[in-house]
Amino acid sequence: MDIKTTEAAILVESGKPLKIEKIDLPEILYENQILVELITSGICGAQINEIDATKGPDKFLPHLLGHEGYGEVICVGPQVKKVSQGDHVVLHWRPSSGKQSNVPFYRWNGNALNAGWVTTFNRHAVVSENRVTRVPVGYNKKFLPMLGCALTTALGVLKNEARIKPNDHILIFGLGGVGNAVLQFSKILGVNKITVVDIDEKKRDFALENGADSFIVYKSKSEALQKLGKLFSQSTKPSVAIETSGQVGSIEICYELSADNSRIILVGVPVLGEKVSLYTLPLHLGKSLSGSKGGSSKPDKDITEILNMVRIGSLDEKSFPTQVYPFININEAIADLRNGVRFRPILEFSK
Repeated sequence: MDIKTTEAAILVESGKPLKIEKIDLPEILYENQILVELITSGICGAQINEIDATKGPDKFLPHLLGHEGYGEVICVGPQVKKVSQGDHVVLHWRPSSGKQSNVPFYRWNGNALNAGWVTTFNRHAVVSENRVTRVPVGYNKKFLPMLGCALTTALGVLKNEARIKPNDHILIFGLGGVGNAVLQFSKILGVNKITVVDIDEKKRDFALENGADSFIVYKSKSEALQKLGKLFSQSTKPSVAIETSGQVGSIEICYELSADNSRIILVGVPVLGEKVSLYTLPLHLGKSLSGSKGGSSKPDKDITEILNMVRIGSLDEKSFPTQVYPFININEAIADLRNGVRFRPILEFSK
């Protein structure tokens, strides 16, 4: 390849800031590999969990990160049929159409540097063909990276896993990137009864302006149970509960307060070692509880559907709060996300 090196943010030690270093790109592209120059990348909570090794010791250090991005195809390897040089693409962690390649082989200071089938915290990335979806030029470059994870996950949770219906009453825990998208897609899909719970009082106005009927501030499990208990009658309990924060108390509330035949979808994951306490009898009587894997999203299909919502005006690209950071300020963006900011950090590589 003509481009030999690039700039990348490397996870060297769990729980520590990323190191921004020059790395060596693979010498050639193999079958079904694509070289993408990143324009923007999102940072989501899953990346914080990966940095902190919340699911257990990281066996792949040092390695590259990032799984939602937007960029331009620079060149393609053998057998690639899905995209061509010059195409603009969304990068996503869920596989879609196209064949899966081998993972790329980067080097850093002469040593191997691990990476998966997609990474987006590097200015140039070698990506598997089935981890990109071509998109038209002209959409907001701050919005497009979220199609790689937050937005497609939210749409998939509603349509594939919760099997949402207009007469459902939805309880949403956590109004971050995924929770916000769940709220807005619920309204687009015709749901009229939506309750939102979040730890940040300042999100109340945003939630109510974007479709929520009720907003509860979460301070403790006992207080939230009391407030929600007063809000719901036996006949108005949520038929769908979607938990995005991974907090044990929130998961237990979703289970305890939802209706007998409700569908409870867990998007967030508790820290390794934390246990959820549940009385299982309701599961025998019609209640269901399941963990989401990216909403079982099909990125090619779902990205097209979401962009069509934007095109016809039912979804506003600007309705997802973002803050742009130059790529070199990635650790500042990560710190802000840890501290509970109300926006989605977006890295811009041209700055």
